[in-house]
Amino acid sequence: MKRIVYVLFFALIVSACSLDKDDNLQATSSNFYALTVGNQWVYKNYKYNTATEDYEDTGVVDSVSIIGTETINGNVYYNFKRVTTGNEEGITYCNPNGEHYELLRDSLGYLINDGGLIKYANNDFTERTMSQQNWGTIYDQLIALDNEITVEAGTFESTYTQRYVILSNGEQANGLDHFYYADGFGLIFDTTSFVSGDIPIIKRRLDSYVIK
Repeated sequence: MKRIVYVLFFALIVSACSLDKDDNLQATSSNFYALTVGNQWVYKNYKYNTATEDYEDTGVVDSVSIIGTETINGNVYYNFKRVTTGNEEGITYCNPNGEHYELLRDSLGYLINDGGLIKYANNDFTERTMSQQNWGTIYDQLIALDNEITVEAGTFESTYTQRYVILSNGEQANGLDHFYYADGFGLIFDTTSFVSGDIPIIKRRLDSYVIK
């Protein structure tokens, strides 16, 4: 079989799982995803070096902040602004330099965008189809609620979700991505992998934050 070089994380840019819930459901009161105007997060990107078998700082930084809210069909969405710097070389597996905006809200533990697409689920262990391609299907599944993870910003008790691919022949691909969200802090850590690779290409880690 030919080597598959698709990337799990970026395959979801144009396709994700729809939230099969009433759009009028309101956000949970715990503020799990830290949806508060003024909150800020800084993430550093690290790339795997096959020669040293270690992750090296790429110099690419994602600075994320919530800059306001917008009401759509009676639901309040939070406007996330991401500014990426340090990617002058155009590292494919990191975000490109510049600004990016996204509207998100919490509906009963589901983090969804203004198109009704699920970004994360913090209390549903059901396997979710994220994207279907001719070479296989990408799935997300919440694995644990109390996984401890340490990054530059500190140690957090986080929920943990895996992303994986079932190929068209029914076998699970080697690629496996990891997503950690902490209650009241939001995204702590995530990875980007080749479908055929057993080691993530990019690790993105929370370096600092301001939570109000």
